Amino acid sequence: MIPIFAFILNILISSSNFCSAIDSITPTLSIKDPESILSKNSIFRLGFFSPPNSTNRYVGIWYNHPSKMEVVWVANRNNPLTDSSGILKISVDGNLQVSDAKNQTLWSSNVTQSAASLSVAQLLDSGNLVIFLNGNGNGNGNGTIIWQSFQNPVDSVLPNMRYVFNNNSEFRNVLKSWRTSSDPSVGRYSVGTNSLLGILQIYIWDGDRPYWRSGPWNGNIFMGTRYHNTGYGNLIINTGSFTQEGVRGMLSLAFTGADQTLLPRYVIDYQGTLAQKWWDDSKKEWGIAWYAPENECDTYGKCGEFGNCNPKKKPMCSCLKGFVPKNGDEWRRGNWTSGCVRRKELQCGIQGGKPDGFLKLQMMKVPDNAEWFVGLNPEQCRTTCLANCSCLAYTHDTGTGCMRWSGNLIDIEDLSPGGEDLFIRLEQSELGNSKRRIEILVVGVVLGTTVIATIIIYFLWKWRARPKGKHSSDRYKVSKLLPGKKATADSYVFRDKTQGMMEGLQVTKLEDLIIATDGFSDNNLLGKGGFGQVFKGKLENGQEIAVKRLSRASGQGAEEFMNEVELISKLQHRNLVKLLGCCVEGEEKMLIYEYMPNKSLDAFLFDPQKQELSQWEKRFNIIQGICRGLVYLHRDSRLKIIHRDLKPSNILLDKELNPKISDFGMARIFGGNQDQASTQKVVGTYGYMSPEYAMEGRFSEKSDVFSFGVLLLEIVSGKKNSSFWFQEDFQSLLGYTWKLWNDNTADSLIDPSISSPDSQEEILRCIHVGLLCVQELARDRPNTSVVMSMLVRDIKNLPKPKAPGFTQRQTPADTGSSQITNETCSTNHVTITTLTAR
Repeated sequence: MIPIFAFILNILISSSNFCSAIDSITPTLSIKDPESILSKNSIFRLGFFSPPNSTNRYVGIWYNHPSKMEVVWVANRNNPLTDSSGILKISVDGNLQVSDAKNQTLWSSNVTQSAASLSVAQLLDSGNLVIFLNGNGNGNGNGTIIWQSFQNPVDSVLPNMRYVFNNNSEFRNVLKSWRTSSDPSVGRYSVGTNSLLGILQIYIWDGDRPYWRSGPWNGNIFMGTRYHNTGYGNLIINTGSFTQEGVRGMLSLAFTGADQTLLPRYVIDYQGTLAQKWWDDSKKEWGIAWYAPENECDTYGKCGEFGNCNPKKKPMCSCLKGFVPKNGDEWRRGNWTSGCVRRKELQCGIQGGKPDGFLKLQMMKVPDNAEWFVGLNPEQCRTTCLANCSCLAYTHDTGTGCMRWSGNLIDIEDLSPGGEDLFIRLEQSELGNSKRRIEILVVGVVLGTTVIATIIIYFLWKWRARPKGKHSSDRYKVSKLLPGKKATADSYVFRDKTQGMMEGLQVTKLEDLIIATDGFSDNNLLGKGGFGQVFKGKLENGQEIAVKRLSRASGQGAEEFMNEVELISKLQHRNLVKLLGCCVEGEEKMLIYEYMPNKSLDAFLFDPQKQELSQWEKRFNIIQGICRGLVYLHRDSRLKIIHRDLKPSNILLDKELNPKISDFGMARIFGGNQDQASTQKVVGTYGYMSPEYAMEGRFSEKSDVFSFGVLLLEIVSGKKNSSFWFQEDFQSLLGYTWKLWNDNTADSLIDPSISSPDSQEEILRCIHVGLLCVQELARDRPNTSVVMSMLVRDIKNLPKPKAPGFTQRQTPADTGSSQITNETCSTNHVTITTLTAR
């Protein structure tokens, strides 16, 4: 069954471990923090825990597995314990209860019919926490279940979890995401359905707004999803008295048939992604079998009313045939939510008008808000829609029968392969005559081919007949810059290998770049470094560009060049520099970027004469922008990217001083669940490398976090990390900051140009976050999404930082660029990377 089904099913559906040998809590046996109990076969554990980067304590259920903790249920999610005084017990009224040292109740099962002497809470191997009444607590069914965690889910759905709906159910909040990765309180996203009336669909809600929709359930699949089978379980829906008029009885859904040794579950994370996870024992990591939203088009109503979204096209949004953008200016700016309007009004009901018709759209995600008509065949569905002037579209599916739409069509997507045939009602002239259109098309193709062939022959003749001296100046520039060069086998190999990844990229001729940069004139030089130079240029159409020209002496071959092209061409984010194209001719390799008029961050940050960053608000905007870019690289892009050379010169600024991360020559792609890698050759810039990377060659997301922490402290202080290397007391900015922090004088670190009473608290918080990022051990550093939550105060209470790496005094002979294992590293005063083969 579809992964979403499974999840949905459940979803919608209805240190001392002194007692590790028992699975129950009784009126005479409770557990205190940090004690826990295990299910009978030691599959699940119930006890006290703290989320990552938090000291708060919660009672939860998690897999008893030697891996990263995967919590599947939390009791006191909105009322954490602030110390280790918690106790989980059967209270005097028979309820299961979490209380603190003052005997204040932080959570209760709130059952009204229990009795303390007869209640037993048992953790089952299914992960269900059950309270029995008049039972012996052995899990054999002897006793009445009066409460169970499966009917009170948090953010996860487990196999055999059954959720029952009735007319009193809370449809939208079956699952509720955590607030952040460190805070299990109720977050902004929830999973559920819209109601029990009409057709069953699953939704992810962002607050009160739909964020993602599964499409209708047809008895076998959800019609708005691409993939219907992951092999990890089946969706079982028991509709009971579920009819067109609604639910007279109940609706239950269950996630069954899963191989529980794979530890499958569905979970809605704090960023709004619904995923099916499973344990891959061969790789010793958690795998993801399915997730939604899968792409931008999956976002609810991405293209507005009467708009169609296709993730394989650019732009992704277009109006349905017969419709035009409602707001042309917004549409051109890429804001498609305003949607489309009909070009010609329907003729239904107009005397003498031609009858309307239907346009067939294949493999579509059908719109939201369908009306369901039972017992109609496809032809009856069509004719009844055509006879109703308010009917705008219809579809017919074997499972659901006839569905029609009378309101504006919203949330349409091209699902090829997959989806349904959707019939859109149009005014007759919008449909046209198909035979006549074919005739016109054939004539057009013949005429067009003739004209194009004539033009090509003419220009070939003109080119062969041109005077010998024509364009001699351009040819002189090429020959002068590239004496004796010929296309090498390496360049052709490069072209072959990159053929499939050049979509959307402009492959530019070397001659055109020579003209654009005035022969790579020194007047257009923007910066230079170990791997070449960067020039400003202007294309023939007037577009300004930055050309990164790699030198032959740099040692960067086709592999490293391909690495940067492949990475950046697949990354699209407002805080990442945009790659426009590339050029490979002979031994010349060049990358073409969007031009950043304000160059790089270090040009402003460390120049006392420039006042553009004298306001804290601008610097804080840059800090947040860099962090957002890293969150995208590490968590949100379809590739997991570790940059490995984050520093001020690799942060470019646009005309509004918005930051864009650049230079991905050293970046590495990680697998979806890969956390760490190692290399024999270390690349990067000394002063921004994490200790484990510089010393042992181990890099991960936490390596970039360390670099970001250094960068954050530089932005706050206006001082270079390296400016302390030759001072007697401190090796680096990190050591200086650490001393000020311990002396409670961190405010003296703040750049005087941005210091003010109104901003001091926020700046000191940034220093705190910076120190958390540069802690010596990678496991102590927060990940980028947690750093972002800290910066925007989603996480209010910050943990105490530990000592940074590289705070010991070093002799001048030890300083400078890293040369570990003969690897060339980059410097911090150019806008291009020093890259070496890995």
